[in-house]
Amino acid sequence: MSKVLFTSKATAKNGRDGHVKSDDGLIDLDLVNPVNNKTDKGSNPEQLFAAAYSACYDGALSHVAGEQNKEIDSETTVEVSFLKDEEDGGFKIGATLNIEIQGVSQGEAEELAEAAHQFCPYSKATRGNIEVKLNPKAV
Repeated sequence: MSKVLFTSKATAKNGRDGHVKSDDGLIDLDLVNPVNNKTDKGSNPEQLFAAAYSACYDGALSHVAGEQNKEIDSETTVEVSFLKDEEDGGFKIGATLNIEIQGVSQGEAEELAEAAHQFCPYSKATRGNIEVKLNPKAV
């Protein structure tokens, strides 16, 4: 195993219709499965993954831009979709990353987006496992 820099911890109870809480209490959320429950309010694993992926990816984007001596301002919105897996009849997820980058041309935005996708730990973790679509846009 690689050198551990830090570890985060959260516990879920009763799956998609339960509750999730981080060990420090900052995350303390009821979970609601939007497929089966359209009325109750609560988060879901896809929403939590989208939040985490967007934060990680946008940080990676800032990092690679800095390495290339480019000053940017960026915002990344990740859409995580819960999908029916036609191959095995189960379920899977897919992600679309909508990336707005200020301070570069469209071509540079596309290059930075791909470089960040290669560097981001969440992109590395999902590579080859889920379909990820990048939508970079210079603004």
